Amino acid sequence: MKIAYVGCGFVFDIYMRTRWAHPEMEVAGVFDIDAARAQVVGSHYGYHVYPTYDALLEDASVDVVVNLTNIGAHYAVTKRALEAGKHVYSEKPLTTDVAQSRELFALAEARGLVFTGAPCNVFSDSVSTMWKAVLDGAIGKPLLVHAELDDNPVHLMNAGAVTSPTGAPWPLVEELQEGCTFEHVGYHLVWICAMFGPATSVTAFSKLLVQNRTDLPLDPADTPDYSVACLNFANGAAARVTCSFVAPRDHRMRIIGEEGELTGDSYRHYQSPVFLERFSTVSLNARKAYAIREQPLLGRRFGVGGRQLPLLRQWKSHAVEAQKNARLSAKQKLAGYIRRKQIYSQDKLLGIAEMARAIQAGRPQPLSPDFLMHVNELTLLIQRAGPEGIATKPTTTFVPIKPLPEVAEARRNYRDSYRPRLLERLLGGAVDSLHRK
Repeated sequence: MKIAYVGCGFVFDIYMRTRWAHPEMEVAGVFDIDAARAQVVGSHYGYHVYPTYDALLEDASVDVVVNLTNIGAHYAVTKRALEAGKHVYSEKPLTTDVAQSRELFALAEARGLVFTGAPCNVFSDSVSTMWKAVLDGAIGKPLLVHAELDDNPVHLMNAGAVTSPTGAPWPLVEELQEGCTFEHVGYHLVWICAMFGPATSVTAFSKLLVQNRTDLPLDPADTPDYSVACLNFANGAAARVTCSFVAPRDHRMRIIGEEGELTGDSYRHYQSPVFLERFSTVSLNARKAYAIREQPLLGRRFGVGGRQLPLLRQWKSHAVEAQKNARLSAKQKLAGYIRRKQIYSQDKLLGIAEMARAIQAGRPQPLSPDFLMHVNELTLLIQRAGPEGIATKPTTTFVPIKPLPEVAEARRNYRDSYRPRLLERLLGGAVDSLHRK
């Protein structure tokens, strides 16, 4: 399948980190309104550079247009591609207006085309493992989700000095203007809604906390740098999602059930360790001790935090384990290795690969249009909740989706294979005895 990229900014190079693992996708070329930037990218990666967006759309060999433009341009760029008969994969959020998103999905359906998009971390090894553990009943009935997306106080990070391998600066101004919610909340909403279905009500709050974030002009200048949303689901579960550019990095993912808890450290590390704790009187009482809470290694002796689960590996799991066929300096290679092992490791091409796999197999997309519409609407509601807050019901919904077959049909059963630690087993009787006295 041939794809073409529109937009060659900072995120483009992140997509390119795993291109070596996707030989089934042929890149027809790239386009950017900044012609000089497009030429740099084309030269670095050996890609054809289209002189205009019209030229790209007129290329009959292009099957899929990948929309990596800024958020404000998503609607227009996607619409033109669909009108030209191309499938579209778009970065998040799909649009900044529910009516526009609905229009694009209707246009795609009328033309017999696929319109889908990011984020694709819902297909990662970590999320797949958590999903399978939930399906296996490893934590009993799921009740509560806590999802953090604090991404550091950006104003103190000298982020404007960060550049991609091809010299694109990290888009500080755009990130601050669009805000942490537009940029990030979808990473959590996509896996939460995939597992628990549509939200039936939303209570949310958003506010700008850091007033003097940069000397650069911002328009608008008051985009919230903090948001929190509480979601209610028809199946009885509830979720709290927090985003900020204020608090130190915290990307934890927690699913709490009647009988246990699943935890992951990062939505953006596709092989982030996943831990399962089956609650016991020992682990729950051990949490009362300050030393246990402050010393995770000690806590795990008592079952606190549970056991690390073997991850479910997917057909593209190897993509985040190396970086090949890239023209990188020794310094860039070392930085890439450290990043993959310690910070984050994403395969942003995975969403396009799953899109193409479904098209070629003649089956529905793994993320339905109604599902993507719902995630889009939740994003907009949370972003625009404001300091006075909102309590509302989404206008969109979807039929609950299923995990990929390789997840749902995996032979591993995380509940059956769970074994509490030795000390936790030995102390169980002692704790019960102390309670009776």
